[in-house]
Amino acid sequence: MAASFSLQDPVEQFLDRIASAEPAPAGGSVAAVAVAMAAGLVAMAARLAHEWPKASEVVERAEALRSSLATLALADEDAYTKVIEALRLPPDSPSRDTEVAAALSGAADVPLAVAEAAAEVSVLAALVAQEGNDRLRGDALVAGELAEAGARGAAELVAINLAGRDDPRVRRAQDLAAATQRYR
Repeated sequence: MAASFSLQDPVEQFLDRIASAEPAPAGGSVAAVAVAMAAGLVAMAARLAHEWPKASEVVERAEALRSSLATLALADEDAYTKVIEALRLPPDSPSRDTEVAAALSGAADVPLAVAEAAAEVSVLAALVAQEGNDRLRGDALVAGELAEAGARGAAELVAINLAGRDDPRVRRAQDLAAATQRYR
């Protein structure tokens, strides 16, 4: 099933979809969009640091992250749709438990990727805050805070989707979320 929202939709429409009675888009998509916005702020602040030697490199990386996070926002809705479909299988279906477990495992991959991107965005935000244009330091700090919030939320989603399993992705997501705090 394709995502029921588009990144071309107006912000208000996206917010309405989040607030609706539909189960998706939800936390994973919101975390991805928040971190994408953080990457956008980093790119903007770096672009306006005209005499900063690292500006173009930071802009290029922030834009790449922003693009990949936009894709992850849509992928999260698709992954969660598979979980819902698996949960709708009859309880006595012989494949239900396996399909639910597989769907939840797949649904953990998207927020893990969001946490990975968020950790990188937080490093870039700290770099821009420290070395970029002083007048845009606040924007870089907001970017760092958004990246941290997105990483923490994404790590929680990984843990929820993998609940009851001894899966290294849970620890990885937690470590990535903790790393975002070091760069403030």
